[in-house]
Formats: sequence, C-alpha cells, structure tokens
Amino acid sequence: MSWMPNRRALVAASLVTALVPGGVRAAPVARGESASDDAFARLYRNALVIDGNLVGPFDDTAALDPATAEQVRSSGLTAFKMTIGGSAGGYDEVNTDLTAFDTAISLSPDVYMKIRTADDLLLARRTSRVGVIYSFEAAEMLDGRLETIDHFSARGVRVMQLGYNTVSPFASGVMVPQPSSGLTALGHEAVARMNSLGVTLDLSHADERSTLGAISASVRPVAVTHAGCDAVHPHPRNKSDAVLKAVADSGGIVGIYGLSYISPGPAQQSLDDYLAHMIHALSVCGEDHVGIGSDALLTAFDTSADSMAQWDASIAARAAAGVAAPGEGRPPFVTGLNRPDRPALIARALLERGYPVRVVEKVLGANFQRVFAETWRA
Repeated sequence: MSWMPNRRALVAASLVTALVPGGVRAAPVARGESASDDAFARLYRNALVIDGNLVGPFDDTAALDPATAEQVRSSGLTAFKMTIGGSAGGYDEVNTDLTAFDTAISLSPDVYMKIRTADDLLLARRTSRVGVIYSFEAAEMLDGRLETIDHFSARGVRVMQLGYNTVSPFASGVMVPQPSSGLTALGHEAVARMNSLGVTLDLSHADERSTLGAISASVRPVAVTHAGCDAVHPHPRNKSDAVLKAVADSGGIVGIYGLSYISPGPAQQSLDDYLAHMIHALSVCGEDHVGIGSDALLTAFDTSADSMAQWDASIAARAAAGVAAPGEGRPPFVTGLNRPDRPALIARALLERGYPVRVVEKVLGANFQRVFAETWRA
C-alpha cells in the first residue's frame, strides 16, 4: 500500500502522526531489569536493523526538531526503505521529490544518511545515524522508458518495482483481473536493466504471474519488501506459498507488513496476527529469506479524531483513483507495535516463541543487508 501524499511537503512525521514520549531508546534497560533484558538490549543495539518499507519524518526546510529527531533515533533502526513518488508520481514530480529528500537529509546530517551502497549500511550503524534507502513502488515515474531506470539509479534510487496495483508497461499488479498478461517484453528488458545497474527488483505489488515471470528473468535475488502470506489470510496483496518459495529460491527476501490485509477485521490487526504471517513465511522461505517490511509510519500513528478523518479521506481518494485493495480502512499499524522501536518488539516476540538469536538477527536486518549487497553491485 502507498499512502504517502504525492507532494513535496516532506514535513516531520508526514500525513497523520503524533509524538511518542521522547528520550526513550529502543529496548532500554532500566534499573532492576533482569540479565535477559540486558542481553536482549545488547542484541538489538548490536544488530543490523533494516525495515523494508517505512514512511519517515522529513523536512526539506529545516533540521528535524529535537523531539522528532529523538523518535527517529529511538527506533534503533540501521536503515529503512522509503517510497518516493507514491502510487502515481510522474517523472518531473519525482525528480523534484528526490531533490527535496536530498535536502531534508542534508539538513539533519546527525539523524539521517542517504544509502547508496551496502557499505553505507555499516557506516550508518557505525556513525549512529539512520540510513534512508530511496525506492519506488510504482512505475509512472519511469514513463515506460528503460533510460529512466538509468537516470533514477544515478540519483540514488536503490530499489524499484515494475508497477503498482494496476497494469504498467512492464507488468501487471495485484488488482488486475486474472489471468493477467504478466511480465511484458519491456518488463523483461526492465528486469535486465535493473540487474545490470545494481537496482534491487521489488515485486511487492506485482501479481503472481508477473512475479514468477520476473523471478525467472532476473539473474539476481529479488525482494518482496512488504507483503503478507495468502495461506494465513487470503488477500490479493498477500503472496502464495509458490511465490514465497520462488522468492527464497532466487536468494531473495520477503518482508512482512502490518497492514489491515493480514487479518479479516474489523478489529485492528494484532501482534498475533502479524506473527502468524512471519512464522509462516519462515517455515516456507527459510530463515535466510524473511525480514520486516512494516509499511507503516516510523513514528507513532495518531489515532485522534482529526487524524483519522485525514486517514479516511486518503483511503477514499485511493478508492476513487482505482488503486485501492480490498479491506483498506483500518490504520497501518499492529496493536502494540505503534511506536518507533517496533522491530525490537517483533524480535522479542520471536525469541519468546523459541526462535534462536541467529534467526532473530537475520529477520531484524541481516537478510535485507545480504540481499542488498548482492543486488546493488552494478
């Protein structure tokens, strides 16, 4: 799902956010806590923590205010992938947005770092900054031309998709009537161009036929950076076991999101709902091919009446534009995870369910780091 407004207003916390209490870092160790809590805090502090899809707070007019900057730091993130251009941003608009994001990062150099290489991920952690990975989840900005892939790669976009939920010149999205035509001839060329330039191919919004075609065409691992498991809850945005296995067999990764698509509702999606998808993906894909792709705000989602009115209006606009998926409406967060340090809570929940530290470290970010390292080599 892409619900970032298509505008240059990269204001702190974006769309509908609220401040959570400042000064609290991820997985803190308070006086009197047990050694196991202390060990967990060290685990999280030392891990590479990468979220495959988040909306962070940015401001291209001034440095982030101290409270917002502290929220970003409190996440414990090494890096996160940020969608540029939303579901319909065109070539000129996205170029303007990229300049704005570059400016926003330059104005808060002690908080953010633009990620271009796999080594940058390690540098971000070493310098206590949060890396920002530029990405596309639509294809409008590519304008149906292969040379635009080169252009945006040169501007630092490290992850691209072949289209959003509908049909693009390259492939079919998850809301296209089935059976679709799948990956097009131009789509084959786009996959090859992304492979050669060192751009990660993301298939989160591609339908099954396009996804399997793109995996077959790619000579590099592919990513589904934010999705769920259809076997756990059937939904067009959730992936079949066949797709999960094909992504893993490519050497790639599946990031599990917390959107309303993971449960039937009407109750807000729960941590148990989320973990059901995570555990299923681990069983199908294996421990080397699963990560976190929240598709949420980095900061807490504001559930006040005014904020929810804005959210409901954005959902109505998506439906009117024909890009909405079934079941949209509930806010994009899992109950209990509506806070910046959600990866720490996911990690602790996996440990409590018996997963070894090795697996938890991979899910937190080591798997995304490996896939990025293997796909960002031009």
